[in-house]
Amino acid sequence: MKRILFVISLISIAVSTMAQVGVQAKIDSIQILIGQQVHVTLTATTPTDATVVFPTFKPRQQLVPGVEVLSASEEQKETIDKGQRLSRIYTLTSFDGNLYYLPPFKVKVNGKDYQSKSLALKVLEVEVDTTKLNQFFGPRDVQDNPFQWSDWSPIFWSSIVMLLLLVVAGYLYVRLRDNKPIIKSFKIVKRLLPHQKAMKEIEQIKADKMVSSENQKEYYTKLTDTLRRYIEERYKFSAMEMTSSEIIDRLTQDSDQQSLDELRQLFNTADLVKFAKYSTLINENDMNLVNAIDFINQTKLETQVVEEEKPQLSVADQRTLKARRILKWAIGSILTLSLLILAFVVYRLLVLTDVM
Repeated sequence: MKRILFVISLISIAVSTMAQVGVQAKIDSIQILIGQQVHVTLTATTPTDATVVFPTFKPRQQLVPGVEVLSASEEQKETIDKGQRLSRIYTLTSFDGNLYYLPPFKVKVNGKDYQSKSLALKVLEVEVDTTKLNQFFGPRDVQDNPFQWSDWSPIFWSSIVMLLLLVVAGYLYVRLRDNKPIIKSFKIVKRLLPHQKAMKEIEQIKADKMVSSENQKEYYTKLTDTLRRYIEERYKFSAMEMTSSEIIDRLTQDSDQQSLDELRQLFNTADLVKFAKYSTLINENDMNLVNAIDFINQTKLETQVVEEEKPQLSVADQRTLKARRILKWAIGSILTLSLLILAFVVYRLLVLTDVM
């Protein structure tokens, strides 16, 4: 009797367990067009502690010939009275028009297979009017979004900067154009020759009547200084810093002996008057003046020298000239930078329009 009761209890437990397990498959549409997708929701209702294993498929694996499994979602779990409900969604598609029989989905619960009901799926083909083939076009290539601000913003801001630089360059050009230019004027003057300068100074000595003056030192100082300046400009050596004997020695190779003897006598007399307080007579002063004139006439060069003299600019003109140079440099720099920005903008446009 006890054995019979034990067997009956086991059968009751097994029946109750089987009654708590259920597998259901539900399709969201039984009819699709070629290439469309459909979802099958597979649900298993089991006891709370049951182990459930859903069927798995590889990507693009065919459920039946003509129907492919694209993907499967993660398991979703829900607690219910006296058990749990697990579900998974399978995405299917088909590229052949037909009526397909979908076999039952098998789910393992505690190692035992349970299966859902079978499903049906009808795949419809798109009707094509073959009399109007010119209205149909082939597939297009994959294209990016036609406009993305991140791609075009460098071009936009670079263009704005270039326009601002051009405006600044135009303003500086107007300033440069309206600014009064510096006119560099040159005047050509005739430069007196050495012997002309010397004769002019000697005439001034005569006009001042220094020959008969009692101040003989001043007379001989001016006369010898005139001769020294003449010799320095005529023979191109520093006669003003040389002694009388050094000047005579230096002139020995360039002048005749008679004129040098007269010049030597003049310098000796002048040295005696200036340094030894020697007194001369009026006729001796006249003779030395004549000797100086003779030396100049015998050694003079008649070639006329014409030189060009450039006047110094005033402080205001120098500031204006500097400002004009700065404006020209700024305009050139801005135009160069604008050209570089323009090249960058053109390059980016070519890249974005797939020309390059």
